Amino acid sequence: MKCLLTGAGGQLATELARCAPADVDVRSMSIESLDITSPDQIASHFESIRPDVVINAAAWTDVDGAEENESEAATINSHGARLLAESCRAHSARMIHVSTDFVFDGRSGRPYPPDAETSPLSAYGRTKRDGERAILETLPSSGLVVRTAWLYSSHGHNFLLTMLKLMSERNHIKVVCDQHGTPTSAASLAGTIWDLAGTSASGLYHWTDGGHTSWHGFAQAIHDIARMKGILDHDVTIEPIPGDQWPTPARRPASSVLDIASTEAIIDRTASPWEEELSSILDDIPVMNGKMDE
Repeated sequence: MKCLLTGAGGQLATELARCAPADVDVRSMSIESLDITSPDQIASHFESIRPDVVINAAAWTDVDGAEENESEAATINSHGARLLAESCRAHSARMIHVSTDFVFDGRSGRPYPPDAETSPLSAYGRTKRDGERAILETLPSSGLVVRTAWLYSSHGHNFLLTMLKLMSERNHIKVVCDQHGTPTSAASLAGTIWDLAGTSASGLYHWTDGGHTSWHGFAQAIHDIARMKGILDHDVTIEPIPGDQWPTPARRPASSVLDIASTEAIIDRTASPWEEELSSILDDIPVMNGKMDE
């Protein structure tokens, strides 16, 4: 099976390439190699690769930046997704598209199932929702959208690495405590995407690691496990604060826990607790003299 993978260099695409099944020929494309907003570039790569499946891990992910640049974010997150889907339809290829918990407003009070009504609070959420719709409208029987949340890894730009850097430099930090979700390792999501690729699934699915916490709870766990593993050489006080004391341009959902039961059922696997995944990922964090090796 030939796979065209977009978003190379990003944390998810890196993990997807790393853990691809042995029988899959992955052609990884960075933004420099393939601009998904360019019909000509897409057509050229489809003609040369002839993919059986396209995994779209390319996205505008600057949540706050999208507030002032919604049209630019939409060009990538919705228009680019539609162009890829149209090429998949023309070449009879399957498409797996990665989306986000930000399509929900966080007011439900319970985990969101895949068929829950979307109501994004931010420009980023709107552009990702529109991308989902483009995939499912264009590829009703061969398009698969996988929503995830709070993605992190041992590389790239993410909450885990930001916290470790701050903790290595300070003795006291403040972290929001009234926004809840599920930290999800990019490695876990990548493995699940390949599991889903081995099924005939189409439509909407959710995947996160197991359980849920707040950003403060996530930061505290990062601290405690990093101290235990010797990644941090000193204790840090992590002060919980409400979100209104840390204003951001984009509104965040208060609780965006995703219901992953349908995905667990189809891949016949239960999600590992997020704390276990975090501990595993921290084993890959480089350390130098008690501080992060940047």
